[in-house]
Amino acid sequence: MKKYCLAVDLVDDPKMIEEYEGYHKQIRPEIEGSIKEAGITQMEIYRLGDRLFMIMETEDDFSFDEKAAMDASNPKVQEWEQLMWKYQKALPSAKPGEKWVLMNKIFALRD
Repeated sequence: MKKYCLAVDLVDDPKMIEEYEGYHKQIRPEIEGSIKEAGITQMEIYRLGDRLFMIMETEDDFSFDEKAAMDASNPKVQEWEQLMWKYQKALPSAKPGEKWVLMNKIFALRD
């Protein structure tokens, strides 16, 4: 298992944030299926103000490039991503067109 943490911002508008959260209370079955098919076994998203933080646990052979290729060839995922981009905005440090930005782990407490 691998773990990844990512961040993105939301448009700072309370009504839009409420709508965005509403879409995530029960995501579309085809979106959930595409996430699992890519090798993502667990996913959680947290929000603080207009900042989102995602934790993903994946199978060992998970690949962001393969996930991107799968998403690009799936019209339902593309439709979902276009809809979500209405609510999301790139982090200041994001590359052009980049949404969720991979975070660097700087600390881990181990037993």
